[in-house]
Amino acid sequence: MTELEQITPDSPAALINRELSWLSFARRVLALAEDPGQPLLERVKFAGIMGTIYDEFAMKRIGGLFRQARKGWARRGPDGLTPAEALKACRAELRSQQQLVATVVDEQLRPALRDLGLPILNAGDLSPSQRDFLTRYCMDSVEPILVPLAADAAHPFPFISNLGLNLAVLVSEPGRRNPRFVRIKVPANRPRWVPLPDHAGWVPLEQVIADNLSAIFPRASVSACYFFRVTRGAKDDPWTDQADDEDVELSPGAIIGMVTAELSARKYAGVVRLEVSADMPAALRNWLAAQLGADPADVIATPGLLSLGDLMDLPVEGHAELRDAPHEPVTHPRLRALDRTDPAAVFDEIRRGDILVHLPYHSFDTSILRFLQSAAIDPAVLAIKLTIYRTGRRSPIIQALKEAARRGKQVAVLVEITARFDEAPNISWGRELEEAGAHVAYGVERVKTHVKLALVVREEPAGIRRYVHVGTGNYHEGTARLYEDLGLLSMDPELAAHAAAVFNELTGGIPAPTPGKLLVAPHDLRERFTAAIRREAEHTRAGRPCGIRAKMNQLQDPQIIRELYRASMAGVPIVLNVRGLCCLRAGVPGLSPTIKVYSTLGRFLEHSRIYRFENGGTPEFFIGSADWMTRNLSRRMEVIAPVNDPVIKTELEAILCTYEADNCSAWDMQPDGEYVLRHPAAGECRRGAQQVFIERAASSL
Repeated sequence: MTELEQITPDSPAALINRELSWLSFARRVLALAEDPGQPLLERVKFAGIMGTIYDEFAMKRIGGLFRQARKGWARRGPDGLTPAEALKACRAELRSQQQLVATVVDEQLRPALRDLGLPILNAGDLSPSQRDFLTRYCMDSVEPILVPLAADAAHPFPFISNLGLNLAVLVSEPGRRNPRFVRIKVPANRPRWVPLPDHAGWVPLEQVIADNLSAIFPRASVSACYFFRVTRGAKDDPWTDQADDEDVELSPGAIIGMVTAELSARKYAGVVRLEVSADMPAALRNWLAAQLGADPADVIATPGLLSLGDLMDLPVEGHAELRDAPHEPVTHPRLRALDRTDPAAVFDEIRRGDILVHLPYHSFDTSILRFLQSAAIDPAVLAIKLTIYRTGRRSPIIQALKEAARRGKQVAVLVEITARFDEAPNISWGRELEEAGAHVAYGVERVKTHVKLALVVREEPAGIRRYVHVGTGNYHEGTARLYEDLGLLSMDPELAAHAAAVFNELTGGIPAPTPGKLLVAPHDLRERFTAAIRREAEHTRAGRPCGIRAKMNQLQDPQIIRELYRASMAGVPIVLNVRGLCCLRAGVPGLSPTIKVYSTLGRFLEHSRIYRFENGGTPEFFIGSADWMTRNLSRRMEVIAPVNDPVIKTELEAILCTYEADNCSAWDMQPDGEYVLRHPAAGECRRGAQQVFIERAASSL
């Protein structure tokens, strides 16, 4: 019997470490940057995405583990690791992956761009005329805003801001024994990629500055120059899912003040990662780490370029052949013939039956956005209620809500101002809506609000009627073109009534009734999912049809995972499409023999949540905002809606089947937690789920 076969549902080894599983997901994304079958500029984009992924992981997860380890926490997590053990393993894996993606950029992507006449050049690659051009550019447009800061006996070591790119310059002067250390921050308000004349390529801004240091320091000699970058940990807040959360009871004003203080504190948080040029001498690396208070284990020497996230902004014009074929979302078939001048038309159509919107294959603008914009100007609409977790910088939804308020409609908006890294814009939106006359609530006591819910109240000849939208993604017109999500438009009276009760809790603190049509966290979502899983085990023991199929972003909650293990041990077939981290082990004999886990990755970010229970031959479907994560089940306001319309059940069944039939962009989890990419069998056509959805939507025109 192998070590894995001896695991029980309650063994720590039955759970994969959350952070390491997340890094496993990052490794699958990195494979898209490595894949020569991907269009070149898509590979460059994915390399940039990796840069931002690693930044966020270092700030949030490394930062959290670092704080716990520094506090001396020795308590083992559900996976059996202490914070210090998890931190050590994550540091090693993060360093390995960062160096790998840097090597892919330096040895594969940059040479490929060069061969196509789109080079990212080093200063040493330039001709004399090109260097002269960049010298003039530097002195005219960059040097005037540079601020060299020395560190010596008379100058304390300067503060290094989070995620900024910096030059470490060693300057020699007559009569001075040792070179002086001077830090120059690369200005973020200048283009990172400086274009050369005649479309000859780009040079990174930091190299332009480094190549002109003699002009910047005309009376000194530059003996060496290196690049470095600092990452500071995101400070804990009362809504995170770290183990040291504390309950809080705060007024809206206190919440805004606390979040504002958090934004300020984040700039000065402790250093959790120091990235340096691979050629920086060890002595200088160690000195920099000491000055910054960084652990030497958090120093990552990187070949080639730093701050790879900027690759997403490489200004390549044209070259459609180097990108994915353009994708234009189509209007949902049931919304195409609607009179664009009639704001009541969309509500008339919803009364004919529920509508399932599948983004980005269906258009957000002509479905969900139209629903809200129509509500804003429809004279029959009395009230609009909406949750905002993230939205666009110039959001038409915000404009629609402001217009509705100006027209005298009741507008109530829950603005979650603690949405990580979106706090500042959400505070701004909240104040803007208040000024327009909307009623704004800023979160719920003790928990984050992650609900994706909209409610429109109309006065119709038959009386007051409510229309509801339950979604899996944010009301964000930008991400709606990049994220795969689902949304249900319905006028089901029971569903709408319970949605109204949820809004009463969100804005007025009045607990929503349970049980109700909706599954609501933190009230009864966990219990009802647990009961559904156990019911499938009862069905299999009784010889009735059984099974669980689900799609989600993350799977981490130990209690749910143990319920799934027990259901599998009873014989329930379970298929889980988990895009990101997954702490469950699939296919382990004696533990999860009937569980299959796979991860779908592609040009769009898979983001929808679908839950299907066979239920003895009468399948139940649910969609909504919650993953099977502890934070979603216990520490956030979440909503999951049942789907009762038989047509939409059929549509959801087809969606799940399409993902399961994917033979080229899905990764299957192995019992040891590793993932293997699917490949078409000999002679078999490629069936990437996302491409199938694109073609299916286009064929409906």
